[in-house]
Amino acid sequence: LMVLVQEIDRFNILMKRIKSTLLELRRAIAGEVILSFELEKMYNDFVFLRVPALWSKAGYPSLKPLGSWYDDFILRVAFLQKWLLEGRPPSYWISGFFFPQGFMTGVLQTHSRRFIIPIDEITYA
Repeated sequence: LMVLVQEIDRFNILMKRIKSTLLELRRAIAGEVILSFELEKMYNDFVFLRVPALWSKAGYPSLKPLGSWYDDFILRVAFLQKWLLEGRPPSYWISGFFFPQGFMTGVLQTHSRRFIIPIDEITYA
């Protein structure tokens, strides 16, 4: 459960960044605020269908172009939302996590506690 909370926190930070930068870019395009270098770069990233650096800094590693990245982002959020609302899934989308190592460590800890095995004696086979 702790892994889920951490993942949701990371995605919430990313979603807030997406929302705030899109609103700021809209205001700059409307002439309400000055178009900063970062917002100009973001605009150019949209023109060339790249994920804006302002999002990448708060996001997960990805080499996908903007459209595919966005589709993937929506699927990741839906996976976490379903997990939160419906309980543990029968299988996990490991590459869909922000921090897959954290999930794997959580699995080890859960197994260690359940079977009373020291965590440093558990390995992946």
